[in-house]
Amino acid sequence: MYDIATFGRMIADQGRMGAYSRALQRSVRPDSTVLDIGAGTGILSLLACQYGARKVYAIEPTSAIAIAEEAGRANGFADRMECIQALSTDICLPQKADVIVSDLRGVLPLFQQHLPSIVDARSRLLAPGGNLIPKRDVLWAAVVETPHRYDQLVKPWARERFNLNMAAASQIVKNVWKEARVTPDQLLTTSSCWATIDYLTVESPDVAGEMTFQVARPGTGHGFVLWFDAVLEEGIGFSNAPGEPELIYGSAFFPWSSAVTLDPADAVSVDLRADLVGSDYVWSWETQVHGNDPGRLKAHFRQSTFFGEPLSPTQLRKRGGQYQPALREDGDIDLQILQLMDGSRSNENIAQFVMAQFPSRFRSQRDALTRIADLAEKYS
Repeated sequence: MYDIATFGRMIADQGRMGAYSRALQRSVRPDSTVLDIGAGTGILSLLACQYGARKVYAIEPTSAIAIAEEAGRANGFADRMECIQALSTDICLPQKADVIVSDLRGVLPLFQQHLPSIVDARSRLLAPGGNLIPKRDVLWAAVVETPHRYDQLVKPWARERFNLNMAAASQIVKNVWKEARVTPDQLLTTSSCWATIDYLTVESPDVAGEMTFQVARPGTGHGFVLWFDAVLEEGIGFSNAPGEPELIYGSAFFPWSSAVTLDPADAVSVDLRADLVGSDYVWSWETQVHGNDPGRLKAHFRQSTFFGEPLSPTQLRKRGGQYQPALREDGDIDLQILQLMDGSRSNENIAQFVMAQFPSRFRSQRDALTRIADLAEKYS
């Protein structure tokens, strides 16, 4: 989750905020109902009010919504701006929205529950003929030469300092993509479009596609970078592409298993897919580098973020289908607290009960209340 300082950096991002401001100005009418999903501290909701919306719903699951609510009052919008602390998928509105605005991206648009949230909001909360901001995101990639970024990943695990074999960690870091900022002169190939996410029609959160790159200049390829061009309204948008004015979003660097010497006779193909599993994406990328000899691959890598997380034997055993779990004492405590949250007891009443049941686990009532409050915030 973002902290308030990060929300501030997002507001200070002139390229992003300028585009969103222009898109809202174009879309909002005096009779408009606007839904702001992932409102954060409320800047887009406030702009919608400023541009004349009749009613604005600011939806944000974190406590940042308290800032949005106070800002609504401070700017004289309290009668038109309603702040709701929730996920958009958990709410119903008294009327459907004429405009839904959101910025649920991370470095890439494929971020946590972004697409399922938009699909749900479009089907349940958007009025017929209503408008979505953004309209679409177009994702592009190119092969990159970035020895410094690559060395940051792999050099700590080389045998250089202590002559110890740390290859296990090296394999993990090569299966994780990282935020990076690169310049156009670091690109070794032409760019290729991987996918277009059309928010008016998208249904599946998963995206897959194959790209082919022609090497434009000799160099050492360390992987590829992925970026997006955002279209908020036709003619209004921004991009985090190399060479564009710097935004809060960097690009995503997908490393290769090893560096590859490339020359203009080479061609590179990348089969890239992103599959939403639970609350996050598993990324997989297969790379083939074709040289002058058509019968022989210059390089071939299969990588996935599935292999980018260290999993101990204990973790793997507990995730197995045949594992028979039994609660530890911590689990028993949380279970007792949750069972007591039936709407008839205060937090203090629950604290007295669990302190009596588990006297060695709580030094004071404050400790018990803190644990209960954490669970209440999450589940009640």
